[in-house]
Amino acid sequence: MLSLALRSVRLAAGRADGEKLAAAALVWTLAALLALALGLPLLFILGKAFVTVDGVFAGLANFAQVLDSPGLMRAAWHSLLLALTVSALTLPPAFAFGWCLSRSRAWGRGLFRQIALAPLLAPSLMPAISLVYLFGNQGLLKGWLGGAGIYGFWGVALGEVFYTFPYALMIIATALAAADARLYEAARTLGAGPWRQFFTITLPGARYGLVSAALVVFTLVVTDFGVPKVVGGDYNVLAVEAFKQVVGQQNFPRGAVVGLMLLLPAVLSFFIERALARRQQAALTARAVLLAPAPSLPRDAAATALLAVVSAFLLALLGVGVAASFLKYWPYDLSFTLAHYRFDHVDGGGWDAYFNSLKLGGAVALLGSALVFLGAYVCEKQQAAPLGRGLLRFFAMLPMAVPGLVLGLGYVFFFNHPANPLNALYGGMALMAVCTIAHFYTTAHLTVATALKQLDGEFEAVAASLKVPFWTTLRRVTLPVALPALLDVARFLFVSAMTTLSALVFIISPENSLAAVSIITMDDAGDTAAAAAMATLIVLTSGSVSLLSLGLEKALARRSRRWREPG
Repeated sequence: MLSLALRSVRLAAGRADGEKLAAAALVWTLAALLALALGLPLLFILGKAFVTVDGVFAGLANFAQVLDSPGLMRAAWHSLLLALTVSALTLPPAFAFGWCLSRSRAWGRGLFRQIALAPLLAPSLMPAISLVYLFGNQGLLKGWLGGAGIYGFWGVALGEVFYTFPYALMIIATALAAADARLYEAARTLGAGPWRQFFTITLPGARYGLVSAALVVFTLVVTDFGVPKVVGGDYNVLAVEAFKQVVGQQNFPRGAVVGLMLLLPAVLSFFIERALARRQQAALTARAVLLAPAPSLPRDAAATALLAVVSAFLLALLGVGVAASFLKYWPYDLSFTLAHYRFDHVDGGGWDAYFNSLKLGGAVALLGSALVFLGAYVCEKQQAAPLGRGLLRFFAMLPMAVPGLVLGLGYVFFFNHPANPLNALYGGMALMAVCTIAHFYTTAHLTVATALKQLDGEFEAVAASLKVPFWTTLRRVTLPVALPALLDVARFLFVSAMTTLSALVFIISPENSLAAVSIITMDDAGDTAAAAAMATLIVLTSGSVSLLSLGLEKALARRSRRWREPG
């Protein structure tokens, strides 16, 4: 009997050690994959900035050349001025829109919110193309912007406002939604009017959201490539200059320096946001009463009118591009046609580019969701390999501070290096999928990690006490509970893969063209209508997948409520 007991103890200890080894192996494997997809490409950007074209160490010579280059410094100033202008133009309407959604009972708030988020389904090139149709040389309203037309500073600014508006709105609306009704009740008791309440309670309470939104908009504008490429004209910006240095002139060292310049505002924004987050106090405490706005006909009518005006602007920029893709010759012959969808007759990769984007989106959604889920799981639910989990958390947060354009440059320098054994992946769909997953990893990781934090740790503790392997608990408990969040992540990754441009424009190959990149090719060749048609396909595909995902989420929500309800 004693020998049997000792044997059972040894078996249990061996099983426990085996689980720890398996968990540690999983942690270090995921950390190594993210180091390969994020860390090494970024290190190669840094290294490339300190060598000459021939690979000889140059010290700070490349930086000095860039600083002495009037064109590049002018582009840097243009990017800074553009980002500040777009931030100033975007934040007020985004704040007003968010206030109307959360602090009024405006009619059709759900519909207006979906309209405001619609630009997320389109590539950044879509508003630029619509602006060309409205204010370009053949535009319906070409006289409205004077002699300069849409090509230049104000054209880029308008396109960027459309592109960044939903990002600012999501952050600000979230900040405005968290409000304690007791503060407003106390203010009314003390005789404070609506405007005084706004300036003393509402605005200070949303300060963190406003600053965060401003930082996000600023970074997006500085690093965006699509809008300036289409309507920038002679107004050069750093993102386009980086593309010219690397792709046009094959000057990798100077392109690396420009990439570091693009990385600087994102890194500064990240640290500013972290500093503000430490000082931010909770808007809702355990005793808080959630604010529910009372009906007010004048306020609700004004809020509805404001929502309608902003939505009309967004729909106009989205709708003009969609409509023009079905019209024979804008604006002279408005008869219906599908001729612009004959992509095989124009440059850009034909229909293969669209189907390649579908393949890329599917691969990114499936593989990316699995990788993100495993990464979040070992960070939140496992205790093995503390150093590995810390490294994994670092790499999971790193993409938040790395613009897509900079990541794409890193992939050029690292994976295209002749001595790299992974060089064969360059230009292929596999590498583009890895780059896309790495680019959007942080948002997906935080989504899954938030869902896993809501799951009590006692599940793992009870499973361990019953000698149930962690992978069984993962498969039978954790994964089903986190499935709605995982489905949301898959939708996000698919739409991002369909619409992203900045990172993939450097590593794409003619044999594996993508829909978003083909829009640039068609627009450069003068086939603006075909470019609008491809952008429309992206919007329709992204919208259809989003609707399907929402339907599946609702079905999963009903199913999960069923087992929570008492029998």
